[in-house]
Amino acid sequence: MLGGSLAHFTWRAVPCRKGVFPVRNQATCLPSPPGIIRTWAGLCVWVGVACVLAADTWGEAAARATRITTYETGWDARGPVAFHTEFQFARLQHHSARDNPYRQRWLTDWPAAEQHLLRGINRLTRIHAASESRLVAIMDEDLFDYPLLYAVEPGTWQFSDAEAERLREYLLRGGFLLVDDFHGTSQWYGFAAGLYQILPDRQVVDIPRSDSVFHTVYDLEEPVQIPGIGAALRGVTYERDGTTPHWRGIYDDRDRLMVMINFNMDLGDAWEHADVPEYALLYTNRAYQYAINYIVYAMTH
Repeated sequence: MLGGSLAHFTWRAVPCRKGVFPVRNQATCLPSPPGIIRTWAGLCVWVGVACVLAADTWGEAAARATRITTYETGWDARGPVAFHTEFQFARLQHHSARDNPYRQRWLTDWPAAEQHLLRGINRLTRIHAASESRLVAIMDEDLFDYPLLYAVEPGTWQFSDAEAERLREYLLRGGFLLVDDFHGTSQWYGFAAGLYQILPDRQVVDIPRSDSVFHTVYDLEEPVQIPGIGAALRGVTYERDGTTPHWRGIYDDRDRLMVMINFNMDLGDAWEHADVPEYALLYTNRAYQYAINYIVYAMTH
């Protein structure tokens, strides 16, 4: 019946009236349709939006559940073994007291952060880097195949005795642990407690700017705090009470840097948001320079 009645409607264009804020290339307007059509059209729009939101929410939830289940069983969804390259970025899986079924801290900024970073490495250096990162659990057999491990949001990380012992062996045998994205006093104490499990007899020290880790490729004499994008958009460079950036580390008996600690900074955000106009180029450039220096250091020391 509704379809039949539509045949009697004649649509005609009428000039639009200029409003307070005129629009460029203002086109002619159509008169308001009859009430029954407005009702059906509005209903269709709302139903369509609801379906899209429901589908998106269901798809996101399903993907998240699959992802978490996959990682917990020791597999990784986006990490092919790339032995045909010279370097593959390895993200360390660790447990956190703040993990929940919907967010695991060690996955923060994944995979966009390393995808952008790896493209930059291939463009700015002669290193042949894999285009995708590898997600590595501490007890994985191939842990020792990677010269650098990236640990993100370690402010509440926790280890079993077996995990702590294995990470200790990895570091003492020549591995390099890059730590990033934790802020403020409380997160430092949480991080330090986990680090003490791994290296109880080693001291954390401030790394001098003269250290070769700041000069392997780029000479980074001037310290630049790298903020997360949220802080940067608020016009500040820090989170919590972490106003002062610190580059700290742990050395082995031969003065080789084993643990590189970027405290009160967020390099991962700077890699991930390299193409966001509102995020300052200074932070992105320096975050890429830090990362390249760290990687080359790890591959040559």
